[in-house]
Amino acid sequence: MRLYGELADWYTLLTPLSEYAEEAEAHLALLQAELGPGRHHLLELGASAGHVAWHLRGAFALTLTDLSPAMAELARATCPEAEVLVGDMRTMRLDRRFDAVFLHDAVSYIIGEADLAAVFETAAAHLRPGGLFVVMPDYVTETFAPEEESGGSDGEGRALRYLAWVWRRDGESDRYVVDYALMTRVGDGPTEVHTDRHEEGLFPRATWLRLLDAAGFDAQARTRHDDWAARDLDVFVARRR
Repeated sequence: MRLYGELADWYTLLTPLSEYAEEAEAHLALLQAELGPGRHHLLELGASAGHVAWHLRGAFALTLTDLSPAMAELARATCPEAEVLVGDMRTMRLDRRFDAVFLHDAVSYIIGEADLAAVFETAAAHLRPGGLFVVMPDYVTETFAPEEESGGSDGEGRALRYLAWVWRRDGESDRYVVDYALMTRVGDGPTEVHTDRHEEGLFPRATWLRLLDAAGFDAQARTRHDDWAARDLDVFVARRR
C-alpha cells in the first residue's frame, strides 16, 4: 500500500492531527471508564502516525506499534514521549504485559479468520489477567455499505486532497476494497495524482465474539456514533480471563 510507504510523508495532510480530537475524546472516556483511576500502561497495535495516541498521551504510558517503518517514524515525531516499535500485530511478542491493548481501524486490514484470531492472540499475550482489549473496526458485515469519502488539508508549502471509494466486489463477503485517488501539490507546482488500492476484511459480529472468546477474552459488542463517519461504529470491549 503506497499510502503507508512511498507516500507516507503526505499522511499527516490526509488526516491531520486536529481531526482526531473529538474521536479520541470518546476513546479516552471509554478507556478511563473501564480501567479506573491511575496512569495505566497502554499498547496500541497499528498506531499509524500516532494521531489517536497523541490525544491519549497525558493519561497513559504509551507503547505504539505499526507494521510500516515509515508510519512508525511519523508516530515517533507525533509522540516523542512514547515508545514506538515496528511489528506485525499478528505475530509480535514483546514479552511484556500491559493494562490495556487498543486497536483502532488498522484491524480493518486483517483478512481471514486465521489472521484475526492471531491478532487476538497477540492482544491476549500482552495483557495482564483482567486487562482490557478495545478493538474498533471500520465495518462489520452487518454494517457495511458502499460509500465515498473526501478530504485533505494544506501544509507548509504543500497540499493534499483525496477521494476514497469504498466498495465490494460481487460475490465477495469476507472483504471490501478502498480505492484512493490522492492529489498532491508542492508550492505552485503541478498537481500530481496517485492511486492506491487497499483490500480490507469483513467479519460478522458473531465471528468477532467467537474468536475473542477463543483467545481467552470475555467480550461485548457495543456501538458508538461517529460524527465524522456519520454512522454508528462497532466497538468490541474485552477482558482477558
